Amino acid sequence: MDLIVIITVFVLALFVGMEVISKVPPTLHTPLMSGSNAISGVTIIGAMVVAGRGEEQIGAILGVIAVIFATINVVGGFMVTDRMLKMFKQKPRERT
Repeated sequence: MDLIVIITVFVLALFVGMEVISKVPPTLHTPLMSGSNAISGVTIIGAMVVAGRGEEQIGAILGVIAVIFATINVVGGFMVTDRMLKMFKQKPRERT
């Protein structure tokens, strides 16, 4: 019974998340990416705690996988944010 509730909440969160993200105007994507990078940083900390406990082997394996995926997310997010911010920088004017 608990598994059905968890899956239902997960599916509903997916739908709500997609609706919220699709309504974000393009000018807010860079600050939104920075916020999601901070959240992924918290995810890395939590995953390291789970992986470091070592109480069960499956928990350690899932913790390591979570650390890997969250790290990829943080690095990719910062790369995208940096690229987007470079688009808004003004190029120096050439002297004629």
